[in-house]
Amino acid sequence: MPRPIVGIIGNSYLVNGQYPTHAGGTMNSDAVANVSDCLPLVIPADPRFVSVAELLETCDGFLLTGGRPNVHPEEYGEDETEAHGAFDRARDAIALPLVRACVERGQPFLGICRGFQEVNVALGGSLHPEIRDLPGRMNHRMPPDGTLEEKFALRHAVTLTEGGPFHRLFGAREVMTNTLHGQGIKRAGARIRIDGHAPDGTPEAIYVEGATGFSLAVQWHPEWDAANDPVSRPLFEAFGEAVRDWAGGRRAWSRSA
Repeated sequence: MPRPIVGIIGNSYLVNGQYPTHAGGTMNSDAVANVSDCLPLVIPADPRFVSVAELLETCDGFLLTGGRPNVHPEEYGEDETEAHGAFDRARDAIALPLVRACVERGQPFLGICRGFQEVNVALGGSLHPEIRDLPGRMNHRMPPDGTLEEKFALRHAVTLTEGGPFHRLFGAREVMTNTLHGQGIKRAGARIRIDGHAPDGTPEAIYVEGATGFSLAVQWHPEWDAANDPVSRPLFEAFGEAVRDWAGGRRAWSRSA
């Protein structure tokens, strides 16, 4: 029996500064294939090539990946500044309406880093352009030097809401995570529930209140070493179960699981 399909939102890159490509990190495909037990399919996130309607019918669930470009502040009613960094308006045009459609349909998705921010913006929230510039906040960005293992190493705790979906999923109220992001939630969207915070108060785990499908997102990068990490593995396993349920016609995900 074929595995259900998880559409992995790809990012745009220039190879050798000239050749335009769409790509997704291998660790995303690894987590989807080997932990979620689904078929990973990298999506060119550009409305010139795909439509949200086509994606919804082709894929059973979606992984909203991290990426260097940020959601354009116009999407949450603010002006662009130098602090907002680089953008990918084509990805904005696919990912934001895709999130809203998945929430409406109950189709499962998991948001990671930029994907976490996309979920918040898609539902009416806003973002801080640079977390480390806020009083009392730590630097959440990727260390500039070191090996991949050092850059993706666990760096801070996340405290979860008592009895919330992440607490029930992980079986603990505090978990250790990596951190590789510059932006973060400023104003939560109307249906966004913040379910976990870093020690400095930065939101790190969210879900969509009232969504009938799997709608979790995290600000960290659980795809790193997902098969072995005690936090990443149950997250991707639960996501895979929700995707299989959708593919099999069982369309309601239970947060009590």
